[in-house]
Amino acid sequence: MSTKRDLEFLYEMGCLRFIPRAWVQFFGPDFQNLAEHHLRVIWIALVLARMERKGNIEKIMKMALVHDVPESRTGDVDYVSRMYTKRDESMGMRDIVKDTILEKEMLELWYEYEKKKSVESRIVKDADTLDVDLEVQEQAMKGHKHVKVWMAEREMFVPTRLYTASAKKLWKAIIKSCPYDWHRNARNRINYGDWKTEK
Repeated sequence: MSTKRDLEFLYEMGCLRFIPRAWVQFFGPDFQNLAEHHLRVIWIALVLARMERKGNIEKIMKMALVHDVPESRTGDVDYVSRMYTKRDESMGMRDIVKDTILEKEMLELWYEYEKKKSVESRIVKDADTLDVDLEVQEQAMKGHKHVKVWMAEREMFVPTRLYTASAKKLWKAIIKSCPYDWHRNARNRINYGDWKTEK
């Protein structure tokens, strides 16, 4: 273990914000980056863990942090490129955490996540999947027309790929949701403030 390697790791994790998600190639640059994806996956995983009432929350949070870390070295691969590309995410993960204070723990978590056998890994994978659907809803509301076609395609296969009952329930709510409800229904000038009109 070395402080130098710990710092290099932390700087590399900071660079996740510069790594675009794979779908930028098809839909343009107005999509979340890898760091933004990680953040919401962590929150989704926490919600799913509470809904499921299963699994070790600390482990789930750490696993969500680590789930796509190898993409710092391998990049994200879209559904077309995946047919032609071979990535060595295992080597990427090993090299990223090598000689850091987190090496053993992060490798164990990442390999467990990749196997999708434990309740924790399945919750995190469900969170990873649901983040795509949240992003698709957001993009549809911004007027991306092709995203609506993609939503219909996802409706055919996503339910069969989700592991937990809670994720399936949340997914059904996501595809009917409006991404703007959080601020329209929040305490704001229209609902509670000086713009409120008396009825």
